[in-house]
Amino acid sequence: MKELSLYILDIAQNSIKAGAKNISIKLEIDHKKDFMRLSIEDDGCGMDEELLKKAFDPFTTTRKERKVGLGLPFFKELALQCGGDAKIRSQKGVGTYVEGTFNLSSVDLIPIGDIPSTIVSLIVSDSDVDVLFEIISDGKKFSFNTLDVKKLLNGVKITEPSVLRWLIEYLEENINCVMEV
Repeated sequence: MKELSLYILDIAQNSIKAGAKNISIKLEIDHKKDFMRLSIEDDGCGMDEELLKKAFDPFTTTRKERKVGLGLPFFKELALQCGGDAKIRSQKGVGTYVEGTFNLSSVDLIPIGDIPSTIVSLIVSDSDVDVLFEIISDGKKFSFNTLDVKKLLNGVKITEPSVLRWLIEYLEENINCVMEV
């Protein structure tokens, strides 16, 4: 994958397939410490110990149509190539937490990518799932929660095209403000 946003989409879609109703995505950037952390947490069905031990194995998947699952193994490999690491915690019936850390100065670090479109894609794929996105960059912070947006919409569907266009603009503007150095 060529952007971190695609890893976010892949992992969050796994969360949706696991029955998650809440997904939390957090991106932390600290240029002085040459550090970035991406974490995704859900309240899906979780994994038992046996599956958890194999989560980063490309030949382990719960899918029936393909016998390989490359999202998590590639995510871990990227983190390692960038001087960081990846870890996963999960508990059956509770949910899953995936985290990757990266050195910002690594020549292997890929672009963050289009976070607004990624979040909107998640909303469109299952509007019943609530997505919390938080970005912290050098002390500046922005949080977005679909639950808050749904309340403000007062019955209008979050998947209405005009709402989705507004969401992309809103997310772009606020993420760009936080990312300015």
